[in-house]
Parts: sequence; C-alpha cells; structure tokens
Amino acid sequence: MSNSGHVPPMAPGKLPLVGHAIPLIKDRLAFIQRLRTHGPVVRITVGPKTLTVVNSPELMHKMLTSQADEFTKGLLFEKLKLFGKDALPVAEGKPHLRRRRLMQPAFHRQQIAGYVDTMRTAVEPYVASWDGGTPVDVKTEMQLMAQGVVMSALFSATPRRAPAATILNSVDTVFKTAIQRALLPISLLERLPTRRNRKADEASSALRTAVAEIIAEHRARPDTYDDIVSLLLTAQDETGATLPDDEILSEIVALLAAGSETTAVVLSWLFHELGRNPEMERLLHEEVDSVLAEGPLTAERLPRLVHTRRLVSESLRMYSPAWLVTRQAVSDVRLGEFTLPAGSDVIWSAYALHRDPELYPDPLRFDPDRWLPERPQPPKGAFVPFGSGKRMCIGDTFAWTETIIITALIASRWRLRPTPGTVRPVGAISTHPSSLQMVPELRHHSVVGKAR
Repeated sequence: MSNSGHVPPMAPGKLPLVGHAIPLIKDRLAFIQRLRTHGPVVRITVGPKTLTVVNSPELMHKMLTSQADEFTKGLLFEKLKLFGKDALPVAEGKPHLRRRRLMQPAFHRQQIAGYVDTMRTAVEPYVASWDGGTPVDVKTEMQLMAQGVVMSALFSATPRRAPAATILNSVDTVFKTAIQRALLPISLLERLPTRRNRKADEASSALRTAVAEIIAEHRARPDTYDDIVSLLLTAQDETGATLPDDEILSEIVALLAAGSETTAVVLSWLFHELGRNPEMERLLHEEVDSVLAEGPLTAERLPRLVHTRRLVSESLRMYSPAWLVTRQAVSDVRLGEFTLPAGSDVIWSAYALHRDPELYPDPLRFDPDRWLPERPQPPKGAFVPFGSGKRMCIGDTFAWTETIIITALIASRWRLRPTPGTVRPVGAISTHPSSLQMVPELRHHSVVGKAR
C-alpha cells in the first residue's frame, strides 16, 4: 500500500495515562458528538488503547460498503461472543455469508407480511394488561412486548410474564457486560472471578437454558412448527451437514437479544416524545383510529400508517440505538486521505451522525415532518439506523414492522402521560432513557373495541 495517506489527528484533551477516558466515562454521548467537530476521522485513547473515530458520512458509507472486506466487526462484537461465537451478528467472512444466506428467507418482505397477525396477537395481551392511572416502566414494558413479538413470530413461543422477564434480565446483563468489556482495555479482568463476571456467566447460561427448551420442543414435534427455529434445524451447509445445536442456540439467543433491545428503546423514546407533543399524539390517534375502524391491523392496512412511520423514523434518527459501533482494520487501510494501520480499532456512531446540524437542520428538535416526501432528505449514508452494506441488520424490515404495530396498538387504547423528572439518553449497549415512568390513561374514544 502506498503511504500517501497520513494517520488521523489525535483529538484534543488527551491526558497522560488515561487519555480521553474521563469525558468518555462522564458523558460518553456528549463526548462522541463533540468529536465530530474535530474532522472526518480522529483518534482518541482510552488508557493504553487507541481508537480511530470515523465521523464523515461518506467515509462511514465506504467502510460499510465498498471497503467492508477490509474490516472485521471489531471490539464490541468480540465481546458479544458471550452470545455464541458463530451467531450471525458476530460471525466474520465466509461463515457470516453462509449464515446470512441461510437465514435470509425468514426475513424476506413477504414472510414478514405473514408475521403481522402473529405480531398483533402477541402484543394485544400486553397492551390490555396495563392499569389506567398506575405508572409503568416504559422501557421494560416495551422490551417485554418486543421480546414477545420476536418469540412468537420467529420461535412460535409465548412465555408467561415471569419467564419472559428472566430472559429479558439475562439479555440486559449480557449486553451490559459486552459494552463494559469493549470500553475496558484489559482482557485479563474478564477472566477474574468477580461478582460482575459471575453475573454475566449466569445470565448467559440462563438465556441458553431458556432457548434450549424452545429447540427441544421443536425437535420433539417438528411438524407443528414453521418458523426460524425450524429453518435452522433443517438447514444444511454445502456439505449437506445440519447446524450443530450449540450454533442454533447462539443464533436464536442473538436474534432474541437484538430483536428486543433496539425496538424497545426506539418505542420508549417515541412515547416519551409523544408525551411532550400533544399535537403529534392527536395526529397519531386520528390516523390509528381511522385505519382500525375498518378492522384489525393487517399487512394490507399497515402502509396507511404514514404518520406513525414518520414518528418511528424520527425516533430512530434522534435516539439512534447505535451510539457505538466497532470495526477493526484487517490490514493497512486507506480511508479517504488517511491511512489506518493493520489492527486499528475503529468506532463510529449513528447517534452522533443523526444529530449533526450540517446533515439535519435543528437536529435536537423532534420533528417527524422532516420525513415528509416533499421535504429535503438527508444525503446518502447520513441515515443508517440499521447500518449499511452486506452487514446491514438482517432484521431491519422486521423491526420497522413490529415498531409500527406496537405503536399503533398502544395508541389505539392508551395515552401515555409523562411523570415529573428528567429523562436523558444514556449510552449503554443502546441509547436508552435514564429512567422513563409514564402513566397509561385509557382513551375513551378509541376504536379498540370495534377493531376486534
């Protein structure tokens, strides 16, 4: 490779020994946004580890598309191997390509249209179970709903609330551990028998036990099911061999984790913003009431929820779950005018990108109308809630569909009223609210009774 490119500049504020660790610990979201003001690509250090931060949407797009083969998934995804080493979100190279081809049919648009009734049926009991006037923890409720949708649509399983909560807590623990280990540069600490490490191992084990039961049930009665578990159980690689059970287990655990966390945080922020914007809420209620007046939500009726979809788009923009995504350079890489040496740890942030005032006018204003077709749209590569290129999230259409359905079903029955207190974004495995308690208030004019 020619050495015509130069190494990216170091971001200001680096301190001896700790580097940029202090602002990263203090407020990682604010820090990662501030880095955008220092150029298209900058470096930061956390203790002994140097990280290259890509800010430019054009260079990000190249890294994810035309130059994708020059990078592996990097630090965070290494740590997510707690879920299993070969699962689609963490697999690399040929194994990734094979696994993606194998699972693609389950996420085809036509297939997802067939999931709509299952999704609706999974969500309705959760929505009906709230007590008007009693505050709910919005993120937990949304996680349980999203997890219920993933389990019923993809695994034909509908666990009761208590086992579902156990699965949810296990997913949360494994995710928290992954982000801590990615930001912590000393691998040795992961092997110490600390309380945190024991908790992560227990959570991983609880998760795998719960999923192993689903697999056993499918094996015992194979003709009863037609879902992604069946697909994985019968799938064969190019040699004609089927996947071993532990790989199927890893795949299902990863889908469960990815499918419940990101959807839940987007829904939490959406209802938080509706609680602050009565006019947006009124428009949502009008749209949902008019569509549901004709009958239950179906795949045919879903495209008519255009305002609902714009609310989801704006929640994905302003509160993008992906505040930190990692990559690692396989060999020396030329990215724009810069050279990244082999082994460089690279990070990028959809959250910071989506809040850049040069790409989005008035970026801190929640404005679903910015997605109206007549309004100017962001440039290519500037809106990437599900990534881009061959590693784009396989479940993006599934996630859009479930988020719109859950939003519409909640709005058809309830208003969620804010409670006192400050709600701020926290960068953990996703961008979740610091705390979000809201009070469900039954809507007297809802058409939910007629829509059965």
